[in-house]
Parts: sequence; structure tokens; C-alpha cells
Amino acid sequence: MQFSSYEDLRPRLLAGEVSCEEVVRVYLERIERHGDDNIYLTVFRDEAIERAAALDRKLREGGEPGRLFGLPMAIKDNISMDGAPLTCASKMLEGYRSVYDATVIRRLFDEDAIFLGKTNMDEFAMGSSNENSAFGPVQNPFDPSRVPGGSSGGSAAAVAAGLCMVALGSDTGGSVRQPAGFCDVVGLKPTYGRISRYGLVAFASSFDQIGVLSHSSMDAALVLGVMAGSDPHDATSSSHAVSDYCSEVSGVSVKGLKIGVPKEFFNEGLNPDVSRVVLARLEELRLQGAELVDITLPKSDHAIAAYYVLVTAEASSNLARYDGARYGYRSAGATDLSSMYVESRTEGFGPEVKRRIMLGTYVLSSGYYDTYYKKAQQVRRVFQDRYREALSKVDVIAGPTSPFPPFGIGAKTADPLEMYLADVFTVPASIVGMPALSVPVGYDGENLPVGMHLICNFFEEGKLLGIARHMQRPVSRLNPAL
Repeated sequence: MQFSSYEDLRPRLLAGEVSCEEVVRVYLERIERHGDDNIYLTVFRDEAIERAAALDRKLREGGEPGRLFGLPMAIKDNISMDGAPLTCASKMLEGYRSVYDATVIRRLFDEDAIFLGKTNMDEFAMGSSNENSAFGPVQNPFDPSRVPGGSSGGSAAAVAAGLCMVALGSDTGGSVRQPAGFCDVVGLKPTYGRISRYGLVAFASSFDQIGVLSHSSMDAALVLGVMAGSDPHDATSSSHAVSDYCSEVSGVSVKGLKIGVPKEFFNEGLNPDVSRVVLARLEELRLQGAELVDITLPKSDHAIAAYYVLVTAEASSNLARYDGARYGYRSAGATDLSSMYVESRTEGFGPEVKRRIMLGTYVLSSGYYDTYYKKAQQVRRVFQDRYREALSKVDVIAGPTSPFPPFGIGAKTADPLEMYLADVFTVPASIVGMPALSVPVGYDGENLPVGMHLICNFFEEGKLLGIARHMQRPVSRLNPAL
């Protein structure tokens, strides 16, 4: 049951073949058994059982089941849930509890979802391996010696290991998609503004989006349909009409589909196994009637540089609020107000967070703003124009999710630049704000997952998920090691 999709589970729940409480207990048992894997930071055991029993009672009494009736979900620990811990995997917020629900939490709850707990992550969503958590790294379900990706590594690992059916993550530069590729699940980043950010702890506000991790494209479409839509609490949320994503997924055909394949995504730095698996899957789609179109996206390597200028600048501003005065960690050794600010931030933040705050402060400083920040904004606009032009000629842009398979825990921690390059293929979609996802398409020579990265035009999430469903369907899945 733990590896099935909600698309398969829902009819069984509504027919009374299995109860919500039975489903929840299966997942809670697995979570308890895999507690050493460090995937969950908090488990809502009693609350989940109580919620499941209430939903079973509602169904027996003839109540109308919500669109997500009985769906067991996990939440990344940077999304607010009233009364629950909200740590962002940081010492800075250890012990803090949220005082309100994020908009997405309220919408999911109203449609009868069940929350099992909150998952581990890179501290304040800054990282590509889940090694930056103050509470220790998460293990990849396919090989416990390897990373699950990041920063939503706990959410991706929870879905892959059968510790929930669907999980929420957040994606700034690939933080849903890259771990999805490493953990053999579907990971969707919607169009910027498609989902309200109210209740999501800010990293880089003009990039951050809440995303979905699941076993199937249809499950992602269903959850997206519940969460999407404008929100008066978030001025950046879009009023663009919310589609019937499930119908759109079912309506996508491979025949005649134009798939843009950028040559820049298949360069010398790409792992040969990753290249082989992705190109083989594209060739299979060509044989089914799709058209592979060679496209060029010049200066793609500039995206990662512009991204790290922009997101560190925004992070330095957003994280200024954590000063030990109002909430969060407060240094015991402070002697006055000034030292309290300095010592609390020095002791409360981890090395990667401090590195990005310093970089962001530098690029925003007098004399460097025009050279770095303003130039990066110009590069961002150029990329938006180039991707719009490319997607006027093709239906989707396809390539690898990551330049390499999941790497060993500790293998890249000494070289921040090499770690940043893990997101080289996911960052462009974040810069332009278009919807993108990772879908599992095969395995390398060591049976490690390989993901394909897909980008569609603004608000074409249904089309994107429909294409992903065709990409994923024939793959013979391997059960994780955990």
C-alpha cells in the first residue's frame, strides 16, 4: 500500500475496502521503523490517527469526502502549520512553533488531507544535498550512503521510502526537482505565483515556490489543483484561472509533441550514464510519435552565476529578522544588544547560511550593487526572453535533472561551488519563473535513479504533468533499499 498512488487508493477508501485509520497506521509504522534515517523531524502520530478516525466517521455518516480524502502527506519543515514546530532545520528556530497555518495547509486540510509530520531539509532551504540540516543529513532511500538531494531531501526521501504518499517541498532553484531526481519520484515546481507563499519561510522571495513530490503525475495534478489560486495574503500569487489539471494530464498525447532538446544541456560535464538514460528515453518517445527538436539556449552557464547573486541578496534581507530579539535562538553569552545580535546569529546559523548572507550583503553593498546585483537582474530578463522564444517553437524543453547521480554523503561538502553546480539544469526555470518538474526515467549502472527535467510555458502545469506521465509510465521501478 505504501508505494501505491492516491489515484489507486482513493476508490478503495470511498468503497470502504480500507479505512483512513488503517492507511495512516501503515505509514506511521513504517515511519517508526525508519526513524534512524532522519527523514522526519516531527511526527504527528496522535493527531494523524485522530484525524483519520474523524474522516472515517464522516464517510460512514454520509458526509461528502474532500478531493484529498484520506491522503497521507508530509510537510517540509519551512511551511507553517498552526501549533506545530517550524524549525527550517536550523538551530536558530529550534523549539519555535508556528502560530498560524500556511494557505496551502488550510486548503489541503479543507479537502480532507492527513498530515503525518514535518520533514528534514537543508537549513533555511539553502543546499543541494540535505547535509546542511542542523539535525543531521537524510539518507537516500536507494543507497543510505548517498544524499537524497536538497533542499527538500526529506520530503523526496519520505515519498520514495513509502513514509507518506505525497509531500510538500519548496523550490527556489531546484529544491523540489533535484531531490525528486535523486529519489526516483515526481517533483513539480509550479509557475511562480501559481501557489500562495503565505506561510512559507522566505529564502529568496522572487524565486520561492511551494511544490509537490509524489509517485505519479496524476497525484501531483490533484494536489496542485487544491493548492493553486490567488490568495489575499500573498500579493505575488496569481489570479490566473486554475485549470482542471487532472483532465489536462489525461488529454496529453505523445504523437506530434515537439520536445526541445538544448545542446547546452548535454555537454562534457554531464555524467555518461545520466546522458545515456535521458537520451534513450527521448528516443523512445520519438519512436512513439514525438518530434525531437534541437534548440540552442546560449550562455546557459550564466544562469547559475546570476542565480547565486540574486538569491543571496534576497536571503541577506529576508534573514535579517532573525536577531535573537523577537523569536528564535538567543545567545547566552551576549552582554549588550549589539553583541546579542552578533552572537545569536553567529551561533544560531550554520556555515552555508552564513556564507550566503555574507555573499548577499556583499553584492548589495555600495560600489558593488551595479556590478553584481543589477547585472544579474539584466541577465534574468535575457533568460526570460530566450525561454519564451524557445517555448514558442516547442511544447516542452527536456534535459537531465542533475549532471550526476546521487553522490556520497560528505563527497562535496568541502567544495561549495561543486555543490552549487548540482542545480545547473534546474536553476534556469527558477530564474524565468516557468513551471518545471523532474520525472524518473531510469537508472544508472549502479541502479541509482536518473531524472529527466521538463520545462513548459507559464501556467501550463497540466500539459507539463501530462508529458511527464508519458515519460514515466513504462519505467520498471526498483524498490528502495530502506
